[in-house]
Amino acid sequence: MTDSSNNSRRDQQSAQSAGETLDVETAAAAPKDMNKVAYYEASQWKLMWRRFRKHKMALWSLHFLIVIYVLFLNCDFFAPNAPDEFHTQRVNMPPQVLYFGFVDGNTLPGFYVHPFIQERHPVTLKRLYSVDETKRVPIRFFVRGRTWRFMGLFETNLHFFGVDKPYTSFLLGSDSLGQDMFSRILYGGRISLLLGLVGVLLTFVLGITLGGISGYYGGRVDMVIQRIAEMLQYVPKIPIWLAMAAAIPKNWTPLTVYFAMTMILACMVWTGLCRVVRGKLLSLREEDYARAAVISGATPARVIFVHLVPNFFSHIIASLTLAIPAMILAETSLSFLGLGLKAPITSWGVLLKEAQRPGAVLNHPWLLLPAVMVILTVLTLNYAGEGLRDAADPYAT
Repeated sequence: MTDSSNNSRRDQQSAQSAGETLDVETAAAAPKDMNKVAYYEASQWKLMWRRFRKHKMALWSLHFLIVIYVLFLNCDFFAPNAPDEFHTQRVNMPPQVLYFGFVDGNTLPGFYVHPFIQERHPVTLKRLYSVDETKRVPIRFFVRGRTWRFMGLFETNLHFFGVDKPYTSFLLGSDSLGQDMFSRILYGGRISLLLGLVGVLLTFVLGITLGGISGYYGGRVDMVIQRIAEMLQYVPKIPIWLAMAAAIPKNWTPLTVYFAMTMILACMVWTGLCRVVRGKLLSLREEDYARAAVISGATPARVIFVHLVPNFFSHIIASLTLAIPAMILAETSLSFLGLGLKAPITSWGVLLKEAQRPGAVLNHPWLLLPAVMVILTVLTLNYAGEGLRDAADPYAT
């Protein structure tokens, strides 16, 4: 009797220990199973974001793009001077170096610059600038200055930084007319970046609409649209851009020229997106859900834009992201050649055109800073577009 009770007690203990071991293994495997379930049940956008974060260069590029878009779209607030403000006593002045330290009269350290002393060469009468290290001009933040309109709604004169008069701040130097290069680069970036965004938006509308019609209907409609797209796609773009830009009337206002340039660039880029959308719709229009939508009475526009296009919307976004640098480079090239935007509009291409004078690169290298901004912006847009293109297929290894 005693042996049987001992055996039963040992069996209960072994069963209990086995149960505890099983519970521990189950608990350890539960997070993995939950992660798998969460992964396969996540939405397309969550999967894209998860994969995009693994692309470190694309993630840093996205952060950089957010910073420059905030700076350039709010250039009225961040620019210390107006883009068309002339300083005749500060012509071709070198960039001022920004320092951090104590300034007379301040108990806390802060940013400051040294003013320049202007002299004339006794023989050539050329302007010569030397740094006056005996003076420290403090940089003031959230100062009052010229009046501007915030988002076109109300007027304000608040600016991010500035210096006390009669001193001036030229952190990136000045041009041949005494205009602040830092302020002009900010204003020029707003025009160039907005032109890229507006052009891509028009490309988005044209490419999806014409590509959707071509792929959904097929037949003669498909043939006509694709022949037009092929003609625009295979003809060299630069001669067409030059011809269309040269056809812009000289008496048009700068704002009209801006929108005309946007339309010209958009009309040359929509062909690639149109062919992609057309190819996708040719394969998706025969799917069961598309046929069910047609049988239920959905209009062709609803079938195209509600049922078919969202299936590859992530690929479209990636393609458009890669198209923005092409638009920025096209605008910069045409403006540099004198066939695009012109003064008084300030863009990066206009600034580079002003820097093509003989000896400008040798004597005033800071005039090429807009080219540096073009390179950085195009590179970051390409890296971000590459990461977004990879993230568009979140199940890929």
